[in-house]
Amino acid sequence: MRKYRKREHIENYLRSSYTGSPLFDDVMLMHNSLPECDFYEVDTSTMFLNKKINFPLMINAMTGGSDFTEDINRDLSKIAKEFNLPMAVGSQTIALEDKDAIKSFKIVRDNMKDGIVLGNLSGRATIDEAKFAVEMIGADGLQIHLNPAQELAMEEGDRTFRGILTNIEKIVSSLDVPVIVKEVGFGMSKDVVKKLYDIGVRIVDVSGYGGTNFMEVENLRNPENDLSELYSWGIPTAMSVIGAKSLGLDDLQIISSGGVKNSLDVVKSIVIGADMVAISGEILSYLVHGGYEYTMQYLAGLIYKTKIVMTLTGAKNIEELKESKYLITGKLQDLLCGCESK
Repeated sequence: MRKYRKREHIENYLRSSYTGSPLFDDVMLMHNSLPECDFYEVDTSTMFLNKKINFPLMINAMTGGSDFTEDINRDLSKIAKEFNLPMAVGSQTIALEDKDAIKSFKIVRDNMKDGIVLGNLSGRATIDEAKFAVEMIGADGLQIHLNPAQELAMEEGDRTFRGILTNIEKIVSSLDVPVIVKEVGFGMSKDVVKKLYDIGVRIVDVSGYGGTNFMEVENLRNPENDLSELYSWGIPTAMSVIGAKSLGLDDLQIISSGGVKNSLDVVKSIVIGADMVAISGEILSYLVHGGYEYTMQYLAGLIYKTKIVMTLTGAKNIEELKESKYLITGKLQDLLCGCESK
């Protein structure tokens, strides 16, 4: 059942047509006519999980569990290795039930050698399951995904959500590697981020509205139950990042994902408060539709154009980029003002 569902998720993502906005277009960067830096001295490297990476981008959780998804993970991990980027595997729950599925996840570590690899489980996982997921792939960290909206859209999904915060707290205190809590495309409010911080979570992936829409992806699996009026549900990515950053928690790392597609999305994410960005759907589309080399070209171009934008802001490195000035306009401004008035 899970193997079939994972393939369906990929196929339905590629079939999906609803387009939401992460609201990056409402973030205006300040052009610097006197940048006082050269393009070739711009340094995009940063530290993540105590390792140096070449670019503040993670290939985010997608899949695993079958021969079909093993091929995807093989290519993605080779790409991550080539660019020295972190990579997260898809939910390993299937490998807890079917040992034959383990190889589709282990291929990522086999290819990436000493690169950064993240495991992935749901917030319902037991401590033993979390430890097994980490051990399975020699994970540098474990993503715990939050997906109540997806579960409710899934005909066979969960309908009970009590106790997940307490369960995550137990996992955080029991693992020897960092726990990254992530959404799956519906965004995190600042209140949720604060609750996670209070139980010891120090890295969140807001995975906001505007990217992969799992309400539609699941609805395509069961079209008899029309959920189209709910496709717009969620907190836009830019709003989630700004909300998390506004908490003023110096040791909180924020990952911006959900609708990140191009260099301006990457730069704007960093400028408004993210430490890292993550992409899944866009990379998957390039890989499935264009192949390995096409995906390599996409990422090379993404990095090159990000360096152009950094030069045009006068930022020689990621830390300087975080200090860049920006303006908030349009719907994003209205939403943030609305939050402040409550």
